[in-house]
Amino acid sequence: MSELQRLKGLLPPEMQSWVFVESATAISPPLITLEEIGVDEIEVQVDIDQWDSLALDHRNLLFWHEVGRIQNDTIPRDGWEMAALAIGLGGAIGELWVQDGLLLMMALGLSGFAGYRLYLKNNSEKRLQDAIAADERAISLACQFEYSVPNAYRSLAGALKELASKTRKKRHRSFYEERLEALRKSASRARAEMAQQEGSRNSVTSENVYG
Repeated sequence: MSELQRLKGLLPPEMQSWVFVESATAISPPLITLEEIGVDEIEVQVDIDQWDSLALDHRNLLFWHEVGRIQNDTIPRDGWEMAALAIGLGGAIGELWVQDGLLLMMALGLSGFAGYRLYLKNNSEKRLQDAIAADERAISLACQFEYSVPNAYRSLAGALKELASKTRKKRHRSFYEERLEALRKSASRARAEMAQQEGSRNSVTSENVYG
């Protein structure tokens, strides 16, 4: 079985008919990314050369992170905002000449909405929160595929540490480190919940989530 076929098998059954897993073909592609390829169809693109160098458990959790992004509907969309911003600004300038107040307000409204969407898309805090939410989804998916909770956290934490160690740009490295810190806090909550359910905190605190 090829790695792409194996990853396809890690999709939840309800997603296997409309989510596809393919090898990335771009020059210097990211390790793994998502692309909307049609109406209700998503492609997960993997750079196999980089991907194969990772441990199996790391690959699994990084893949489930992308699945989590799909489930949370936080995948990148077509860049219509730039086109709408240009149309709106162009229309606003044109209406200044003809002095049509209603059309001017409509053009400014379009520009404002497109600008706000661009701000959200490029806002680093929103990107981080979306990534943290997808990490939580990845942990949940791993448990559905018979990972224990500590092993799921360990695997994702190990993957993030490895990506951070390989990243030269400080901004990108900080992004992984902030996700890792959020994962640590989530793991602490999970340990507490498991201890409460089992009636003894000692039953779970002996397991080091981060190995």
